[in-house]
Amino acid sequence: MGSLPHVVEDCFGLLKLYSDGSISRNPEVPCPTPLLNDDSVLYKDLNFDANRNLQLRLYKPSSSTSLEKLPILFYFHGGGFCFGSRTFPHFHNLCLRLTTAFNMLVVAPDHRLAPEHRLPAASDDACLALKWLQGQAAMHGKNVEDVDTWLTGVDFDRVFVLGDSSGGNLAHHLAVKLKAGSMELAPVRVRGYVLVAPFFGGSVRTKSELEQPCEAFWNLEMYDRFWRLSIPVGSTLDDPLVNPFGPCSQNLAGVPLDPILVVVGGGEILRDRLEDYATRLKQLGKKVEFVEVEGQQHGFFTDHPFSDVAEKVIQRIRDFILDNSN
Repeated sequence: MGSLPHVVEDCFGLLKLYSDGSISRNPEVPCPTPLLNDDSVLYKDLNFDANRNLQLRLYKPSSSTSLEKLPILFYFHGGGFCFGSRTFPHFHNLCLRLTTAFNMLVVAPDHRLAPEHRLPAASDDACLALKWLQGQAAMHGKNVEDVDTWLTGVDFDRVFVLGDSSGGNLAHHLAVKLKAGSMELAPVRVRGYVLVAPFFGGSVRTKSELEQPCEAFWNLEMYDRFWRLSIPVGSTLDDPLVNPFGPCSQNLAGVPLDPILVVVGGGEILRDRLEDYATRLKQLGKKVEFVEVEGQQHGFFTDHPFSDVAEKVIQRIRDFILDNSN
């Protein structure tokens, strides 16, 4: 008789991959943060891809009127491509904060999760979410029943993308795929991308990865485990989906990119890798800003969106949005 399947990857006891390829998930949400709601923001859920049963959550200021042309902010959550949903309390709470801070319509899409759906599934789903908005924009003003009423009066010409951790990785790949001006999405126009501690990797370790392999919660082994669970089987940390400047990655010199803001905590394991990412883009002539938040570790912005530190980041993002809205 053959041996029974055994666990080969275990993420916090919430996700287990077995030797026979089977997967088990604990339905418990790995986030003890209380769910916030207040009267200043309205939200609702919609399907954006019926074939894959993918949903998104729309947020808008309760004080907004149909006469306002609200800009649009896409928020792609983190979770190492293996966890996460628009319903997770810390992601939901951050979207509440973003909605009121920027007075924008916030769109928070879900994506398929690894290892059941390995990359590029999440990247494909992120693109589908923007294509959904394009479809809404194309039908705008035609009295089509499928157009959501919350999109009446929004400004499809002022769209920004914010991605956190693995969501930041998705934002990067969207920027490369859509290119500056996002003509592929017309009449939707993406004006810029905000990457908060984007989840990148590489086979060659950076100084911060070698000298600071642990944070209060995260460590390098955890990051490696998420990559093993999410990248295509047989791939490596130099896969272009992991390492945007790896030996197999696309040369970005000739790719026109919209402005990018990179935000990272000074105490993050990935700090040096993300500074190198921003530096290389600048050397290629891209419009990139790099903001380091002293002493902060991975997740500081998402986990504590109403903190004084998060407020400073919000102010910097607000400036970035204003600078690139015309």
